Amino acid sequence: MTIRSLPALLFLACAATGAHAQDAAAGGMAFQQCAECHSPTAADNAGPGLKGVFGRKAGAKDGFIYSPAMKKSAVVWDDKTLDAYLKDPRAVVPGTSMAYGGDDDAKERADLVAYLKTLR
Repeated sequence: MTIRSLPALLFLACAATGAHAQDAAAGGMAFQQCAECHSPTAADNAGPGLKGVFGRKAGAKDGFIYSPAMKKSAVVWDDKTLDAYLKDPRAVVPGTSMAYGGDDDAKERADLVAYLKTLR
């Protein structure tokens, strides 16, 4: 192996492990399915407004009435916890009242997380 083949090997290793570049614009498009219940602002709907969600403790947004499970949760929303929750909400917070069943598409979840980071 030569030093010139290293970049190609790194690319293949990333592709094989499922690494996904985050695309906030694509996440904004994917968010449309969330917008039925969630606002990208601080305004609450059926679900809490998501402005400032990144870094916030789950169940802690003032003024929103959360399920007991979400209020008792020790989850803090970051890349890892948001990805896991978007994949399977009931696995992360058993007893959550969120009706969303989850998303198996890792790229779409990564894009949604990137988008949620922009809601500051």
